[in-house]
Amino acid sequence: MEELTLTTPSLLFSAVSLIMLAYTNRFLSYAQVVRTLKGDYDLHPTRITAAQIDNLRKRLSLIRTMQILGIVSLLLSVLCMFLIYIGFQTSAVGVFAISLLCLICSLGISIGEIVISVRALDLHLSEMERQEAKKTSSDDPLYS
Repeated sequence: MEELTLTTPSLLFSAVSLIMLAYTNRFLSYAQVVRTLKGDYDLHPTRITAAQIDNLRKRLSLIRTMQILGIVSLLLSVLCMFLIYIGFQTSAVGVFAISLLCLICSLGISIGEIVISVRALDLHLSEMERQEAKKTSSDDPLYS
């Protein structure tokens, strides 16, 4: 392997910064949805709303884990650069490898969270289609 230079771990800064921005935006949008669902649940408690809140709790937990792993990746990249700067090349390589593994885990969890989100949206769409079909059939004079 070539010698690890300060440039290599510094490349993670822009990538991790953009990823963290995306994670934070996701978190903020879910937080708003949770607040809205909580209000709906307080007014009209339903099993579906309770299930949506549980689903969002899982997704928020995944986002928290993604953010933590992203931050750890960034911190380890900074530590790696420091180790390179003070001449501990072997340690720097190991720390950088761990940093990359944290980033890989964060991205992998992100994929899982996206899959859960898409399933939740599919359920909403299916429910809307079912309600629309029911409404259409009740409006049809042939079904009256």
